[in-house]
Amino acid sequence: MLESSQKVILSTMYVCQIENTEPFEKIKEKTMFSDEEIKSKIDELIKNQLVNEDKKSLTELGRNSLRVVLAGGVFDIIHPGHIYTLNAAKALGDVLVVVVATDNTAIKMKKRQPLHSQEQRKELVNSLSMVDLCLIGQEDDIFKTVNNVRPQIIALGYDQVHQEKSIIDGCKRINLDAAVARLQSPIPDSSSSKIQKEYGESIHGI
Repeated sequence: MLESSQKVILSTMYVCQIENTEPFEKIKEKTMFSDEEIKSKIDELIKNQLVNEDKKSLTELGRNSLRVVLAGGVFDIIHPGHIYTLNAAKALGDVLVVVVATDNTAIKMKKRQPLHSQEQRKELVNSLSMVDLCLIGQEDDIFKTVNNVRPQIIALGYDQVHQEKSIIDGCKRINLDAAVARLQSPIPDSSSSKIQKEYGESIHGI
């Protein structure tokens, strides 16, 4: 059984591998350990064959010790339904990776121009405490991102149109054995489109 500090180190290394960034400073921020303590813990993880000799990437055993959850959406206006759903997604595993739709995909899905650009939406989602990593999706094939992340669980929001079967079939195509979890929301009427519409009506009514 991994200690919580070991999980933090492994999770941070996993995220940094995807971002192609150095993990040491991020581990320091998250754990508040001294440089020597971090080095000692990484050496222990190398000894247990969870981290490679480069001290910054996970072995297959290390990667498999983490439960990675993938969630996606437009996230144009962050509302309580999003927070509840993302907290529920994070509770399913150790690492939560969120994919925000590109502007073009958002227009197709919502039939309107998003209020925030894909970069702004990525920044908004990245600032949420339960999110470990936020990525902008791929327009031509969502499974390119899924293949990059290789999650054990794909979490779908209560209102997402994706069919569980098509997600499972797509995962099989990339040799990924991932479970699909359909998350419930206690606020089914809460949506970015509804908030925008109501806000617009209230402005006009002033």
